[in-house]
Amino acid sequence: MAATSSDKIDVLVYGPLRPILEKGFPDSFNVHHATTQADLEALPADVKGRIRGIAVTFHTVKTDAAVMAMLPKLEMIASFGVGYDHIAAAHAGQHGIIVTNTPDVLTEEVADVALGLLIATCREFIKADRFVRSGEWSEKPYPLSVGSLRDRTVGMVGMGRIGQAIARRLEASLVPVVYHSRNPAAGVANKHYPDLLAMAKDVDTLVVIVPGGAGTNKIVSAEVLKALGPRGVVVNVARGSVIDEQALVEALKSGTILAAGLDVFEKEPAVPDALKAMDNVVLLPHIGSAAIVTRNAMDQLVVDNLKVWFAGKPPLTPVPETPVKDRR
Repeated sequence: MAATSSDKIDVLVYGPLRPILEKGFPDSFNVHHATTQADLEALPADVKGRIRGIAVTFHTVKTDAAVMAMLPKLEMIASFGVGYDHIAAAHAGQHGIIVTNTPDVLTEEVADVALGLLIATCREFIKADRFVRSGEWSEKPYPLSVGSLRDRTVGMVGMGRIGQAIARRLEASLVPVVYHSRNPAAGVANKHYPDLLAMAKDVDTLVVIVPGGAGTNKIVSAEVLKALGPRGVVVNVARGSVIDEQALVEALKSGTILAAGLDVFEKEPAVPDALKAMDNVVLLPHIGSAAIVTRNAMDQLVVDNLKVWFAGKPPLTPVPETPVKDRR
């Protein structure tokens, strides 16, 4: 017998709507949609009173205590992406609400982009492309690039799943890798620096892949950039908040560092005009995981977390702030 409307599980797709999130739930679910918090507030009270799960579809959609308070029956927040600094996870855990994210399925994609962005920045691929398109190549040869991977040591800022995947790629390219994190990463043989500034003094390249949030806000500071020195290159595929963006602009302008490759920014989609004007910066529109196959896998994991939870099973990828006991 088909489930009646009153038997169905009500979930909310919160943020931009995509096909898997719209149509990927079985008939036992009622799927509602709100793009913004204003849309959520405008939902009928009886709908908000029935919602038991949220699929948060992008990192720009904040899901804080106020949002959770609107949904008295909320049990799970399934968030799209590895980073979940837009979710008040600690508050959720204190109120018995499970939060999940989408690790692993995007690891290799983001690592590919990080390495590509580093090479494009060091070897000036964007400048070289413009040189060919402008017709200048018929008049003169392209000048030798100042940067290269051949004489660099990369300091990873963060050594989680994605950091380790980036490190594997760099080591396969014969580039030495060290890393900074609060604690040594299990099973990682690379040299660990508990102090970021100390690492910056010993390397000339930073690849940033740490979670956003208060604990990492502007950790790549003016002091860290100065420590890198005039050959310094910074690549950020994490969150814009982890670099002091104004300090980065000044370091690039003054020659304190050589170049930067950025996939993320402090106030996306706004990008400082000063960065746009610089030839020694490669700018990407937050595309680390933005391939169809990978984004589909991320969407499916959001849906699957909600499906297994409401089938009475443990969530597939809960975050540490919201541990759950085995439901079997």
